[in-house]
Amino acid sequence: MNPDDSRPFALIGAGPTGLAAAKTLIEQGVPFQGFELHSDVGGLWDIEGDRSTMYETAHLISSKRMTEFTDFPMAEDVADYPSHRELKRYFRAFADRFDLRRHFRFNAEVVKAEPLGGSGEGWRITWRDAIGATHEENFVGLIIANGTLSEPNMPRFEGAFSGELIHSAAYRSPRQFAGKRVLIVGAGNSGCDIAIDAVHHAASCDISVRRGYHFVPKYIFGKPADTIGGAIKLPMWLKRRIDGTILKWFTGDPQRYGFPKPDHALYESHPIVNSLVLFYAGHGDIKVRPDIARFDGSTVHFKDGSFADYDLVLAATGYKLHYPFIERELLNWRGDAPHLFLNAMHPQRDDLFVLGMVEASGLGWQGRHEQAEMVARYLRGLRDGNAAALAIREEKAKGFERLTGGVDYIKLPRMAYYVEKTAFRRAVNERISAMKGGKA
Repeated sequence: MNPDDSRPFALIGAGPTGLAAAKTLIEQGVPFQGFELHSDVGGLWDIEGDRSTMYETAHLISSKRMTEFTDFPMAEDVADYPSHRELKRYFRAFADRFDLRRHFRFNAEVVKAEPLGGSGEGWRITWRDAIGATHEENFVGLIIANGTLSEPNMPRFEGAFSGELIHSAAYRSPRQFAGKRVLIVGAGNSGCDIAIDAVHHAASCDISVRRGYHFVPKYIFGKPADTIGGAIKLPMWLKRRIDGTILKWFTGDPQRYGFPKPDHALYESHPIVNSLVLFYAGHGDIKVRPDIARFDGSTVHFKDGSFADYDLVLAATGYKLHYPFIERELLNWRGDAPHLFLNAMHPQRDDLFVLGMVEASGLGWQGRHEQAEMVARYLRGLRDGNAAALAIREEKAKGFERLTGGVDYIKLPRMAYYVEKTAFRRAVNERISAMKGGKA
């Protein structure tokens, strides 16, 4: 990159990762212009956003201490598992604390990002403002931080359903269930949370489950479960054995409640942080059903030959990575996700980055902040001729694999950008430390 090029980077998104990127870019003296579709910061955690996929009863599934930014902890009076309302306030306070809003254009939807040539030649960004007018501007590079939970992954079902069929992205309030026979499809974290809502408002609630899951209670020994242990780093085989034993003490065997046996080892997929769904299944308030075979009017036929009638089917089937403003080949897609060094850096280009396209149990926003800091320091390092930054450039160009830490994650689209937390954070922080010292 030309160190004399004074054009700023374009940064897309003012959710948690976009805010972390803005903060770290400012700290490293890297000029940028932010773009945010909504009228304020917070991303999907602001339920009032046009494309928020939040719902009224949503809370964090990880505890606040394991999720917060290290240099901006949540207040002591915030609940262990904050609601989306509290988190919206948190991100707005974060933006205030680090004076981030003035770096963003709000109500600005990026509709196209195209390179002007090779790496370092610049990017043309086209965006639409609040009244629909279109604008263009050239930037030295592009940083994408628009999140991973906005594009619904809606499955295709055989047959036709005559009732209401929605994705969880369209779910906002338990009032949508009032008096209805409800079927939740998918027993991920959102599916189980929404099923609990349905128990209290619907005429009945069933949940269709394709595979088994490992269930984790939110509290163990009176403390948030994700704060227990961790002081001693254990090999994965031993961690699984110990944690699996603890889970049996607190949640028992989910098969007793009708859930299938998991087809994967603990931590090969994100565990379900919800023991209430087992509580209500044990009370008969939630009936566990197998995978769907087909629809026939209001009747849903299941693969075990059983069937039942429903008024509303809600597909809690997750989300797909969605970067509609940029051509896929530019992001080096491999399978279901872009293949990027440490889930952020393009192997050939030094003017294109994706932040927040990373998931791991316990990574929290601090893990994403570290990823953003690594990229910000890298950009400054290239400008300053930092030897460690130049070494990273060579390293990523030689080829790399995703940092799974030896964990054989299940082969699903949502797991295509999963990493192992300890291995990932170690790799990111080693490179940050090297760039701080200017060492290769």
